[in-house]
Amino acid sequence: MQTTKKSNSLINEKSPYLLQHAYNPVNWHPWNEKTFALARDQDKPVFLSVGYSTCYWCHVMEREVFENEQIAGLMNEYFINIKVDREERPDVDRVYMTALQAMTGSGGWPMSMFLTPELKPFYGATYIPPKAKYGRAGFEDVITQINDAWKNRREEVISSGDKIVSKLQQLIDSRLGGNGHRKLTHDELDNAFKSIVNIYDDEEGGFGKGNKFPRPVVYNFLLDYYYHKKEFKALDIVTYTLKKMYEGGMYDHLEGGFHRYSVDHFWRVPHFEKMLYDQAQLISTYIDTYLVTKNKFFLFVAEDTAEYVMNNLSDKNGGFYSAEDAESAPDKNSPDVKEEGAFYLWEKNEIEKILGKDNAEIFNFYFGILSNGNTVNDPHEVFGNKNVLYIANDIYETAKQFERMPEDIAVIIDECRTKLLKVRSERPRPHLDDKILTSWNGLTVSAFAKLYRVTGEEKYLSKSVNAAEFIIDKLYDTKDKVLLHRFRDGESRFSGTLEDYSFFIAALTDLYETVYEIKYLELALELNEILLDKFYDNDSAGFFDVMKSDKDILLKTRDTYDGAEPAGNSIQIMNLLKLGFMTDNKDLIDKAEKSLNLFQDDLKRLPFSSPQMLCALSFYLNSPKEIILNGKSDSSEFKELSGILNNNFIPNSVRVHAGKKMSEISPFIGKITGEDSKTEVFLCENYKCELPVSDPEALNEMLNKK
Repeated sequence: MQTTKKSNSLINEKSPYLLQHAYNPVNWHPWNEKTFALARDQDKPVFLSVGYSTCYWCHVMEREVFENEQIAGLMNEYFINIKVDREERPDVDRVYMTALQAMTGSGGWPMSMFLTPELKPFYGATYIPPKAKYGRAGFEDVITQINDAWKNRREEVISSGDKIVSKLQQLIDSRLGGNGHRKLTHDELDNAFKSIVNIYDDEEGGFGKGNKFPRPVVYNFLLDYYYHKKEFKALDIVTYTLKKMYEGGMYDHLEGGFHRYSVDHFWRVPHFEKMLYDQAQLISTYIDTYLVTKNKFFLFVAEDTAEYVMNNLSDKNGGFYSAEDAESAPDKNSPDVKEEGAFYLWEKNEIEKILGKDNAEIFNFYFGILSNGNTVNDPHEVFGNKNVLYIANDIYETAKQFERMPEDIAVIIDECRTKLLKVRSERPRPHLDDKILTSWNGLTVSAFAKLYRVTGEEKYLSKSVNAAEFIIDKLYDTKDKVLLHRFRDGESRFSGTLEDYSFFIAALTDLYETVYEIKYLELALELNEILLDKFYDNDSAGFFDVMKSDKDILLKTRDTYDGAEPAGNSIQIMNLLKLGFMTDNKDLIDKAEKSLNLFQDDLKRLPFSSPQMLCALSFYLNSPKEIILNGKSDSSEFKELSGILNNNFIPNSVRVHAGKKMSEISPFIGKITGEDSKTEVFLCENYKCELPVSDPEALNEMLNKK
């Protein structure tokens, strides 16, 4: 940072994104009541800019607009300017993104919103260039016109803001089911599958013909659908797409981990940022696909991705960092001049110099390296003759081309990767956003717990447990019974949203089902009670995305869209079902049923929008298995039976370990197992159990009965 410049109010914040803007000439303010009061006192509209620290176009708009002294002067004269990190305040982002999408039909970041002093939006856009270009109005023209409207047609502006908020509230209310109690059926599941098949790209995998996004929630639904319906097309879509995603440039073939999305429909050229939530969800999805297919390729990708997370996104105290940026400096001597993909791309002659002619020829054939570059899409015109690594020809095609054995080719490729990785490690690394978010860490705790179950590797369990304990220690206020959202640089801050609570409850439940330590289940139940008190709508069911008591959030949304991350409602409904069946709490199951009814219209109208919620619906409809393990958890017999469970894909199930504390939580457990400590497994449905089994082969056979 250029400390010779004068800082603005963001200098006192902890968010890496806000600190990136702390030396802009714009007089930025954080989102808080003091800033709102300033807007009211000075009678100025608010310019709200929302982004995040690894957002490419946010960097562009900062360089072009917010570092422009002339434009900044006008902004400071006309507005109270507020910067928000969308990852730090997803609640604020959700409200104004909903407004922006309603105004323009699309959204994205940076989000540029103009608000009345009462925080009501009246105009919005995403990236706005300084001067008119790309078919977009110039920022200087926009703010001049808005200032004129505020001074000369203020009543129209205020009225516009009031109408927008009113229409948004009507839209939110109209989406909720209003036909009373209706029977939940499999129709929504079947319709969603048909919808997915209709937009599936048979040639390249994924969906549609434009940018390709990983969106693991869709594959979660398809694997669940395949499990219950034995519809092979569902499994085919998952396996083919996951292979294409890995083979493309969207996967980092040197260090592991997935980039955010591809800017073409081949999965070839990625948008190069790496997000924790993508890694966590994709680890889980690849593991589940391995469990279904027993194809070790999928387990390899899961473990390779986990290695990336452990090596690059792990805090020494246990938590996981948020993201790595898409852009970095091509030249270490000019650290402030950055380009997208600079860290990851290669020129052909550079590869030949590092690897030598013979090995480079094999490597280049395998990874599709060309003299003029292989980036089929260059949205920012910075790639030139550089290459992204993607598997253009597999091991067998490469072996045939060079008349070598596949095993020899594999060794050569691995040796070449090691050499390139060493060279790449000396390049300036992309910016690391090192804030620790409860919600994304919850997803990652679940992923590493699942990875431990399948592999038995203690390093994965250690990562899962340490991250969970970090959240408990640093982000759970036991005195006020509040889960907090963000930790960075010693500071825990911001009340948790629905995603924080629901994702972490799911993580604790997953961790309990992995190690059977009752404290994790007890905390999941405790947080679930807090969540019900703070977020559940007692009148119509469903969950608000923010606490009912929050004052600085204009609209109380109940999001059902499972996008890059699952919706809080989708995960929490599943939490209610799982905890309800684990503890024989019919009230929790009833609340889940009422919530599914509330959102039934959404599930019917837009089935592709809520695939994770459809997983919860499937769980409810398909009579989940209650699996009760008895015996000492440290015995070899117990571990063997648990291993059988771990290596089967059983999406509609809950697991508990019988014992005194568990019997106190769920009296049903004590009735089944009694005082006997024999190592055995009870398989139950609707609280009716088959005879217990202690033989691993017999258990495996029972689990795989049609």
